[in-house]
Amino acid sequence: MPIISVTGLNSHQAFSFSPPDCFRHHNRIRSIEGSRLQPYVTLETLDLSFNDITEIRNGCFPQGLHIKELYLGSNRISTLEPGAFDSLSRSLLTLRLSKNRITQLPVKAFRLPRLIQLELNRNRIRLIEGLTFQGLDSLEVLKLQRNNISKLTDGAFWGLAKMQVLHLEYNSLTEVNSGSLYGLSSLHQLHLSNNSISRINPDGWSFCQKLHELILSYNNLTRLDEGSLADLGGLHVLRLSHNSINHIAEGAFRGLKNLRVLELDHNDISGTIEDTNGAFTGLENLSKLTLFGNKIKSVAKKAFSGLEALEHLNLGDNAIRSIQADAFARMKSLRQLHINSDSFLCDCQLKWLPQWLVEKELQSFVVATCAHPESLKSKSIFAIQPESFVCDDFPKPQIIIQPETTVAVLGKDIRFTCLAASSSSSPMVFAWKKDNEMLHNAEIENFAHVRAKDGEVMECTTILHLRHVTFAHEGRYQCVITNHFGSTYSNKARLTVNVLPSFIKTPHDITSRTGTTARLECAAEGHPTPQIAWQKDGGTFDAVKSVLTLSLKMNLCVCSPAETPSLVHPLEDHVVSVGETVALQCKATGSPPPRITWLKGDQPLVVTERHHFTSGNQLLIIRNVVLEDAGKYTCEMSNTLGTERAHSHVSILQSLGCRKDRTTVGIITIAVVCSIVLTSLVWVCIIYQTRKKSEEYSVTNTDETIVPPDVPSYLSSQGTLSERQEVAIGVDTQQPNGHIDSNGMCQADAGRCPDVEAPAVGCRQPKLCISYNKDTWKTEDMADGMLVPDKTGTNPINLGRHFVFVQITKPSKSDSSNTRNGYLQRKKKKKLRMILRCKHRKFTFSCLL
Repeated sequence: MPIISVTGLNSHQAFSFSPPDCFRHHNRIRSIEGSRLQPYVTLETLDLSFNDITEIRNGCFPQGLHIKELYLGSNRISTLEPGAFDSLSRSLLTLRLSKNRITQLPVKAFRLPRLIQLELNRNRIRLIEGLTFQGLDSLEVLKLQRNNISKLTDGAFWGLAKMQVLHLEYNSLTEVNSGSLYGLSSLHQLHLSNNSISRINPDGWSFCQKLHELILSYNNLTRLDEGSLADLGGLHVLRLSHNSINHIAEGAFRGLKNLRVLELDHNDISGTIEDTNGAFTGLENLSKLTLFGNKIKSVAKKAFSGLEALEHLNLGDNAIRSIQADAFARMKSLRQLHINSDSFLCDCQLKWLPQWLVEKELQSFVVATCAHPESLKSKSIFAIQPESFVCDDFPKPQIIIQPETTVAVLGKDIRFTCLAASSSSSPMVFAWKKDNEMLHNAEIENFAHVRAKDGEVMECTTILHLRHVTFAHEGRYQCVITNHFGSTYSNKARLTVNVLPSFIKTPHDITSRTGTTARLECAAEGHPTPQIAWQKDGGTFDAVKSVLTLSLKMNLCVCSPAETPSLVHPLEDHVVSVGETVALQCKATGSPPPRITWLKGDQPLVVTERHHFTSGNQLLIIRNVVLEDAGKYTCEMSNTLGTERAHSHVSILQSLGCRKDRTTVGIITIAVVCSIVLTSLVWVCIIYQTRKKSEEYSVTNTDETIVPPDVPSYLSSQGTLSERQEVAIGVDTQQPNGHIDSNGMCQADAGRCPDVEAPAVGCRQPKLCISYNKDTWKTEDMADGMLVPDKTGTNPINLGRHFVFVQITKPSKSDSSNTRNGYLQRKKKKKLRMILRCKHRKFTFSCLL
């Protein structure tokens, strides 16, 4: 494969190649001229990294090049002109633009349908707009790490349907939503480590159903809420290490049935393992769980319930003091259990652990030494005899008085009390939790005293004060008592806030006539909803209806400058073929944020399974377009200040395009041939019917021609012309007066025959024209079938060769209609019928072949 490495040329001029045997490095090429690259049509790898190139514009890469790998990293590129790489669209597979100064990526800047890997890491990109990467249909790896990206707009990665690996680590992202990940249907790995993500959006993963590995390490996550990862049913690896997670809700991992590896190293996890039950529910196939470097001091009995398939559990670098009996009993497949602690409380409650570890052959992964009692301090738990694990005291705090469930009236003050005791002199620290989350700014009152009868037992009381309670105070409260030997968790006490009922409408005295309707209204407010009962004269009364409509609500109003809706980018018209996908983007701004509605043809858009919207309806995707999808699409943006509209016209082309197998061409050819044959058959039938009808007017088996009834009655089949009328008969020869043209038609002059009427039966392509002229021909000049011209000098015509002349005499009124008909019969094989019509003693003749 031809490779030319020009990571630098010793030239400050435009780019040019040295001879093939000259490869120089670390130069200062400032620009790329397409004319210098034109001769290298066989070049496949071009390395221009580590130079001083500042821009890539149209024409840098001429047509005809077959470059597959283009390296432009470690330059000073700040400008990418749209279409600069279009000439390499048929060959380019790898494009490296890392370590440059690119601050913005133009929309649709890359039209490289064969590109597989694109590297844009270590630039200065801050924002990824929607449809930026449209045109990279085959892209599988995209590297955007170590930029300054703070936001991904809706449809930022639309068009990357084959994307498998996306690197976004070391940026400034604060959240991930579904709109920004729309279109990544084939994504396998998503790298989001070293960002500022503080919350996982439950709807953020709905378009990444095939995600195999999700990396969220080194972020600002503090909690995992229930169902926050439920859409990632195909996830195998989840890395959440080096965050600040201190709260994992019960059911937070529900839906991750295929998860194999879960990393929670270096967080602030404690209560999840010490107290919570069911935090890992739904991970029935999890094989590896790492909790290395957290704040775990004890392990509850049901902390790992639901992890029956777990093989590797790492609890190393935690100051574990105690582990409740049978905490690992349900993990039948456990092969590695890593524990590294020198703070164990070696009392009677830990007696089971060394024996169980030896039975399961897990002791090689455990380093555990005692911190109490003093006689066993610094000894390994495996070196202590079972009878030495005794409970002579209770250095770990024990709760004596639990907080109690309370019902409070809105606006009143309440308090929760918790009392704990310990035989250790280690000071006890009190904390309160609400709904499994620590209360950091709560009003807490603590005091301690020594139990009188024992003298060595310290009792401590903690009181949580809640002033002027509201509905926001409702929840489950729990106290946590901690000293050097571990933490103890109380029961969870529920607080319910009620509002005393009060009347907002009371009945008034009324006077009503007998038989009429009397209406008494009563309404009250409170929490929970008050039940209204009616009394009559001090006794109970079943009212037909009572009124209760008002409940107390709390509202939060945030004011901001008002702004009418407007488009950030104008809508574009689109032309696509049937079966393709079209994306319409309507990015709007305004205050309050506008509501976006899509219309088609000024009517509400009928949404089908082919229509998809991102959050906020800013991006409309239509898959597998059909001809009915063509038309005008309107984006309607509205808020309290007004409504704006923008339009986009979508044109759909029928995909009758060329196929390699020429199937469509063959179908069209067959259709045309069939159409021609069918048309010919129709014309044959028409001609046949026409001739058949014509023969009905021809001569019959007799020698007489049936004359239509509209022929004048003064024509006779026997006799002579009345008053010696003249008849002229012409054949298909050119006459001096030009009345007969080349096709045998008679071009009659209106001046010569002004009274001649159209024949009753028309003729097709006549070969003979018979006309009447009173002055030209004389009957006395007729002899033996020859008409002799007079002074006009017209050539004589031998009519005897073609016709038999029948003398016509003027009929009388008493003659029958048959005697008024005349005919001329042709002697030759072709039957030529000539019908003579007379009107006002002027003649016209019609001929029919």
